Amino acid sequence: MAAPTNLVTTLNTVGQREDLEDVIYRVAPEKTPFISSIGKVKAKARYHEWQVEDLATPNPENAQLEGDDATLQAGNQPQRVGNYCQIFTKAFGVSRTDDVVDLAGRDKESTRQKVIKGLEMRRDMEAAFLQNRASQNESGANPRKSAGALAWLTTNVSRGAGGANGGFSAGIVTAATNGTQRTFTEALVKTVMALAFNSGASPSIAMMGGTNKQQFSAFTGIAQTRTEVKGRNQATIISGADYYVSDFGTLAIVPHQYALTRDCFIYDPDYWAVGTLDGFKSDMLAKTGDSEKWLLTHEATLVAKNQKSSGVVADLI
Repeated sequence: MAAPTNLVTTLNTVGQREDLEDVIYRVAPEKTPFISSIGKVKAKARYHEWQVEDLATPNPENAQLEGDDATLQAGNQPQRVGNYCQIFTKAFGVSRTDDVVDLAGRDKESTRQKVIKGLEMRRDMEAAFLQNRASQNESGANPRKSAGALAWLTTNVSRGAGGANGGFSAGIVTAATNGTQRTFTEALVKTVMALAFNSGASPSIAMMGGTNKQQFSAFTGIAQTRTEVKGRNQATIISGADYYVSDFGTLAIVPHQYALTRDCFIYDPDYWAVGTLDGFKSDMLAKTGDSEKWLLTHEATLVAKNQKSSGVVADLI
């Protein structure tokens, strides 16, 4: 049935106020689980260095004649390694007018932009420090780059066919060579955990992308898929694994939303750190017109205290 002729309705009324919520909703992967789980150290130069060492192979034939003179053994010298500090930046500008008008969901646009750019820069650091990426000294138009964690690993590794280690050599960390991708299996995790144990390591976190997290939860070692319920409550079906108890320790299973796609990084957070040369800063740039411009900076590197502490199941589908 049609409305009466000349009836005033919302379809023709002039002056209706807009109905805009005073909130901005954001759904995006903001977390930085890797750099949030590791330590922090102070860097004092653009190239940050530290030392790592190992013990000699156990010698069961270490037996001497009674009264014999001592034979000096070769001294155990540490290895000096390092990583370049990377300058992370975010720049933005906001007009004077945009900062004084009445906006929904925020008091000032410049304040909102500063928060958003800070979150984005922290995610950039997470991706840089976690992935398989080489270190790089500044040369010409090429800026300094920090090597990522996966590039450091050479000892406790499982790679697909054709894959090859990167690692530290002559002041530079080289990225690992990708191998043929393969299905993620429990046997691969066991292999890396056994290698880590034999190296003296005790990794406690296994970090991987969402797809591989689902595959991990489907391992046959997951013994119970339902929990006991009381009374008339509905049963709870458990299809995910948060912890994995191996022969050599318990791993917390942590899915990563954006920085890992083809690798399961198994690490000890005590042996990794963010080395900060210059912390987070927000500086206003020179005024050139009817606006304000800002530059956010953070200069830091990833410190791999000893790559033998951790391992990787690489080249996963």
